[in-house]
Amino acid sequence: MRIDVLGAVQAWHDDGRPVPLGGPRHREVLGRLVAARGRMVPTDVLIDDLWTVPPAGALGALRTFVAALRRAIEPDRAPRTTSRVLVTQGPGYLLRLPGEAVDVHRFEDAVAAARRSPDEAAGLGEALALWRGPAYADLPDSLWLQQERTRLEELRLQGLELRADALLTSGAGADLVAELGGHVAEHPWREPAWGLLARALYRDGRPAEALDTLRRARTMLGEQLGLDPGPRLRRLESDILNRSPDLEPPGERPPGIPPRTRNRLGPRTTVELARTLALAGGDALVGSRRDRLAAITAAERTGDATLTARVIGAYDVPAIWTRADDPDQSRAVVAAAGRALAKIGPDGPADLRARLLATIANESRAADTTGAALDTARDAAREAESLARDLKDPALLAHALNGVFLQSFTRPGLAARRDAIGVELVAVSGRHALPAFEILGRLVRLQSASARGDLAAAAEHAGAAEQLATAHESLLVPVLTAWFRARVTAARSAEPDGPSAAAAAAAYRAADDDLAEAGMPGLHRGLLPLALLGLRLLHGRPAPTDPRLDWGPYLPWATPLLLLAQERTEEARAALRAVPEPPGDHMQEALWCLTAHAATRLDEPGIAALAATALRTARDEHAGATSGMLTLGPVATYLAGAESCARGRG
Repeated sequence: MRIDVLGAVQAWHDDGRPVPLGGPRHREVLGRLVAARGRMVPTDVLIDDLWTVPPAGALGALRTFVAALRRAIEPDRAPRTTSRVLVTQGPGYLLRLPGEAVDVHRFEDAVAAARRSPDEAAGLGEALALWRGPAYADLPDSLWLQQERTRLEELRLQGLELRADALLTSGAGADLVAELGGHVAEHPWREPAWGLLARALYRDGRPAEALDTLRRARTMLGEQLGLDPGPRLRRLESDILNRSPDLEPPGERPPGIPPRTRNRLGPRTTVELARTLALAGGDALVGSRRDRLAAITAAERTGDATLTARVIGAYDVPAIWTRADDPDQSRAVVAAAGRALAKIGPDGPADLRARLLATIANESRAADTTGAALDTARDAAREAESLARDLKDPALLAHALNGVFLQSFTRPGLAARRDAIGVELVAVSGRHALPAFEILGRLVRLQSASARGDLAAAAEHAGAAEQLATAHESLLVPVLTAWFRARVTAARSAEPDGPSAAAAAAAYRAADDDLAEAGMPGLHRGLLPLALLGLRLLHGRPAPTDPRLDWGPYLPWATPLLLLAQERTEEARAALRAVPEPPGDHMQEALWCLTAHAATRLDEPGIAALAATALRTARDEHAGATSGMLTLGPVATYLAGAESCARGRG
């Protein structure tokens, strides 16, 4: 017979008929015996592996599973005769099958042979093709299985790298670029993978890309994580720069130059992800997010909850905006963090729990999460902060405070509370040399001062953030502060002798051009139309109706005013009645003010009353200015109109 476990557990008779293995417990017994590779597994070990808390009749149940498996495996065996495959031996059971009858044993033998011989390594493709998915994919996630999956996944990655190394050494390479590129993206902490990809690129006639790959590896392993690249990567970089003959296949190496003695490195694994790239913005930011999720996925496949927790928690990139740039990815990260949190349990390492909780708080953005999930995120923020304070870890506290900030948009009018968070972020980060979070603190304070209409204080924080950004190469900061300066121009355009509305619109458009290339679609989409609408409201003009404007997520709140600008009053009234409550994010005051303004214009006292109730706590703030990027003017103006309308004098 034949048994396959590199994927779902399956078995086949010699004639090709599938073996009916029964339910999950039957397959788990078979899988556990496969993992023992011909060794006897005592019944008490099997029972402990099958049940976290064995039931009273566990031994009888195990014997029932074994009997059923024997009938399925050897259907023609005569009653009361000894099984030749699933054998009773001493106090337990074993599987008596040749190695070639089990896919995982064939794979293990092939990798062992590849370690002994490069010729065998080059032929590992057939063995790697045995994998149909995660090992034992359909079995319950028990402890023995987590350990076995971790071992086999590491063996699979070693096999892939052994094969690629052997093929590159023998002269192949160009056709490995795509395969190794995917391998690096999925497993960015494996140092050998970076070297193999660089060699393949060089072999494909792309030395510049090979060098860029090694520099990315240096950033990932060295500058960002405090780990120096190993000697093999350093030597490879030198060889590529010098076009060393050692990089050529044997048949193309100049005569008289012997091959360099090869020093195989085992897999070098780190538990943190790149984060400095994210601060650079643009393509680097997008790539950083992509690599992050690939690494989390790969870590989860190992079954090692501690590794997964460290990988998730290491990405402590400061976040200033409440709308996720990639909501699907954010939800995937939150789900992975939740799974890791459940696996390490309430008694797990406090620092790991705090990082996972902070990740949940940071990734559960208000614009993309509602209801119970948002309550969970806010609880996570508070617990992460408490753990970080108990641990007296300043970097962890800064990460947790970021989550507290992002979860502080529960209602309008909380600028002062956020400013207090910004004050602590600046203080903690300044004392402990955490420049990225010091920048975050300055931007939080800029937003808070902008919301309160204190443009002088906001400008001071903008300047401080820009100085830090210059010193630490944080390229996104000037993109954000350019929007703040456009917001100042817009506010002053409504003052006597201030700049013109056209100058303010031009400033917004210039800032938008830079933002379009910054890799932050969640922030960018719809922002310019909302800013231009705010500018028009400051000057008592109707909403902009240019059909080329993409209103993005703000369209429901803008639509009544867009229809009013086209004198489509009844359609505007219907649109106003369909407007949802704004999400709890940076723009909630602005969106409530749009609702209040439309309700006042259309004489809808019920809707005006709802808007007035929401806005009273923000009476002293400026609409939209919480973002630090635009303004619709004082909330008090819109509140007064809504209250008048609600009293029946709209």
